[in-house]
Amino acid sequence: MAPATVTAQVDGLSLADIAWLRRDGFGLDSATLASYRQLGRTRFLDEQLAGTDDTLPPQVAAQINALSVVSTPLPDLLADFRDSQRRFKDMPAGPGKDAAKKALQQYRRDLEQQAAQAELLHAVYGGDQLKEQLVWFWLNHFSVYANKGAVRVFAANYEEQAIRPHALGKFKDLVMATLTSPAMLVFLDNAQNVKGKTNENYARELMELHTLGVGSGYTQADVQQLMRVLTGAGIAPPKVAQRLGRFGLARPGVVRDGLFLFNPAKHDDGDKTFLGQTIPGSGYAEIAQAVDLIVRQPACAQFVSRQLAEYFIADEPPAALVDAMARTFRNTDGDIAAVMRTMMLSKEAAAVDGRKFKDPMRFVVSSMRLAYDGQPIPNAAPLQNWLRQMDEPLYGRITPDGWPLDSASWTGSGQLSKRFDFARVIGSGRNRLFVDGDAKPAAHDAPDLQGSALYRDAIAPTLSDATRDALAKAKSPTEWNTFLLSSPDFNYR
Repeated sequence: MAPATVTAQVDGLSLADIAWLRRDGFGLDSATLASYRQLGRTRFLDEQLAGTDDTLPPQVAAQINALSVVSTPLPDLLADFRDSQRRFKDMPAGPGKDAAKKALQQYRRDLEQQAAQAELLHAVYGGDQLKEQLVWFWLNHFSVYANKGAVRVFAANYEEQAIRPHALGKFKDLVMATLTSPAMLVFLDNAQNVKGKTNENYARELMELHTLGVGSGYTQADVQQLMRVLTGAGIAPPKVAQRLGRFGLARPGVVRDGLFLFNPAKHDDGDKTFLGQTIPGSGYAEIAQAVDLIVRQPACAQFVSRQLAEYFIADEPPAALVDAMARTFRNTDGDIAAVMRTMMLSKEAAAVDGRKFKDPMRFVVSSMRLAYDGQPIPNAAPLQNWLRQMDEPLYGRITPDGWPLDSASWTGSGQLSKRFDFARVIGSGRNRLFVDGDAKPAAHDAPDLQGSALYRDAIAPTLSDATRDALAKAKSPTEWNTFLLSSPDFNYR
């Protein structure tokens, strides 16, 4: 649906500028437009690619830091989690155990909910929207499932320590950060991959889903050899980690970083032949050598570049664009920022006729950014609840392939019906975003989208005649907001 009668330029913004900004970030807000107008596209992009702007409104930063999954040291979180499970298991059957079961279930849900809230608050309020989209993209690309074992304990740390610091860095470093994260080690079972009792689950997904893709030429023998390389890479229980901190690092070959533990006693130290190269048995150093071999494969550059282009540009991105991104990947040793620069300065990034339907994450975050335009919310729990009801909860994908991000996966009638409902919830102001805990929702007016400069400058110029006609028939601000947020023009970007 092409936009009808539009203004070619509004207050310094062309339709190409608007299209580019809608790809660059989750959604537009006034601060983004002001920065873009001041800097121009290239300087604006370069500042984002520097990856240094993780600023948040003070209230939002305080809200994230107050979450126990963020403020509590990871070993303490894990110890509390295991202690709570042990206490429940040791309780005698009866009413007391039934009550304890409900409390344990709520405790487990809270861990997952807090991790999701932290990421959603970053996505809505983060100053570097290109980086925020990449954090979400990599979280989904290197997907973990919170409901498996202790993964829910590690989820917030996974986002903050494995994904976020490396989202714009070298792809090799990002792979290593996810490989050594307790969340990934538990989710894909490498914590149980030890000499004499091996598990190839992570080795297979590392190549198939994370780096090379199906049909890239690796063999089952490569999977087996990579599995051997990865033996002994696991996590240390909190008490063991404490002992290792005092005594264990003197033992030759032991590598520990937080809860990550490489134990040479559990490692297959024989030579391996992987991707046509010999990796001499050398303990932990084998892992870095194997990852380096993987990311230097031409298939890795092509696979990662295509995944990025499919998310940011189109479900079927032009082959020439993907090839250009892959060349940049190879020429820069997998520099993600450089690959993104190639993509975001392409003509496709500013194309006004591109149509890609937003997945629920993009819909929720872009709706919040437009409707509340930087206004902090004291309660982020509804955001994750909305994603769950739209079938894309953060850390909720059971299989390791991540949520599908193509348009067709999110345009079914059931999804569109839910989206209309949540457009009304967001656009009405009658929601729990502005209440703490279990308090009753306070009266909150519907956001004035129609009268905002943000709508006038960056949304109105892109609307089709059909959407304009629908908005003209709205009988209240809530209905007007609902029609806008549920319109095809807003849901395609």
